[in-house]
Formats: sequence, C-alpha cells, structure tokens
Amino acid sequence: MRISDLAAKVIGDKRRWRQYKARVAQLPPNHRTAAKGVERYLMYAGGVSDGETAMRMLEDLADLFEQSAANGSSVRAVVGDNPVEFVEAFIRNYDEGSWLRRERERLVKAIDGAEAEEVEGSR
Repeated sequence: MRISDLAAKVIGDKRRWRQYKARVAQLPPNHRTAAKGVERYLMYAGGVSDGETAMRMLEDLADLFEQSAANGSSVRAVVGDNPVEFVEAFIRNYDEGSWLRRERERLVKAIDGAEAEEVEGSR
C-alpha cells in the first residue's frame, strides 16, 4: 500500500484535511489552542478507523469552535470543566467508524455466551 493510500484511509481526502487545518488556523488563539488539543486527543483516543468518519468528526469540531468564537463564547463554555469528559462524549457521536465499538460488541457477546454456558451448566 502506498503512503498516500494509507493517509487517505486514515485521514480521508487530503483536500478536506487541508481545509480543516486552514479553518483551525483561522480561529482566535485560545480557540485554536483548544481545537488542536482536542484534535490531538481524538487522534490518540478516538478509535476511529475510517477516514470519512475521522474527517466528519474533525470538520464538526472546527464548526463547533468557529461558532463558539463567533458567538464570543469562552473555551470553557464549549468544553466545560472536564475537557476529557467533553471529548469522550464528542467521540461517542462518531463510534460507527470505531474499532472500539466493534470490540465492545465482541465483549458483550463473549459475556453473554459465558452466561449462557453457566446457565446451561447449572441445569
């Protein structure tokens, strides 16, 4: 697989990526710093495994910070007192592209199967 193919799979269309980065660069300094911090956390902890979902998530993040900056809202008004909790809630809106969602489903099936075996064994 070529690096450009890998990049497209991970981050989607390069044009969209550049547009997103340009939008973040235009934010006021405090909103830009916050958006970059959230982006970094999303890249490490987001668990999104397809480029389309990742780009949609980042574009929505840019929308959120652009709107809050335009409204004169503080960064804390956007992310609240617990930024990690905010980002975790934000991520949950995009878990259709998440490898973690698939692993959660596997875990639930495994536990359900173990419970069924337990019930069956106690008869």
